[in-house]
Amino acid sequence: MTPAFWVSLTALTFLEIVLGIDNLLFVSIAITKLKEPQQSRARRFGVWGAMVLRIIMLSGIFFIIQLEESPLIHLPESWAAMLGITEHVEEFTAFTVKDLILLAGGIFLLFKGTQEIHSTVQGTEHEQGEAKTDFTGVLVQLAVINIVFSLDSVITAVGMTDHLTVMIAAVVLSTLVMAVAAKPLADFIDKHPTMKMLALAFILLVGLALVADGFGFHIPRGYLYFAIAFSVGVELLNIRTRSKAEAEVNSP
Repeated sequence: MTPAFWVSLTALTFLEIVLGIDNLLFVSIAITKLKEPQQSRARRFGVWGAMVLRIIMLSGIFFIIQLEESPLIHLPESWAAMLGITEHVEEFTAFTVKDLILLAGGIFLLFKGTQEIHSTVQGTEHEQGEAKTDFTGVLVQLAVINIVFSLDSVITAVGMTDHLTVMIAAVVLSTLVMAVAAKPLADFIDKHPTMKMLALAFILLVGLALVADGFGFHIPRGYLYFAIAFSVGVELLNIRTRSKAEAEVNSP
């Protein structure tokens, strides 16, 4: 219980919360087409399942580290040359287990985000909701995305500290924050369609970043978080302006 322990725990908990935002957004959107009792169960599965998965992955820390170092698939370098890639060819043609997981997760996010945006814009969202989305299907989606997001979370934890106790404590604390924020965030997104569209746009950005990471091109997450934070800030001002205008119209 030294000062260094508390500093590393605080810093890592903050990072875990930030890294969990994209996971929380996906959970909030994925459960919107379920009935209310099922929404609560799916939300708990998404949030607490991520915590359990991260603790299990942290316990297998040496295996996680090896994911980054041991290429599983090698593509011909001529393939990179055809695409005009002349630098970092080895990174682009060698894929580890981690790279394949990131690619699969990124493609899944791009597909899911595009599908949700299409249904929202075309006005078929309500019809799909009435069709009662399969509860098991939503749980499978949450499980898949938890694996992808947990991988980044665990690797960040490994880079921040060498103490497993600090890693697990940070994951548990960040999960408690997410559990408290999950329902209010889901209700807010459901109430404001424009915020849902921003959340879906953020999911597309994250999906693109994951695909880039899988190919060896790392996009700093700070850029993505700043972009979405700026957009959310502007939209919150718009919501406040609309609410004020509506209040003035309805006032006697």
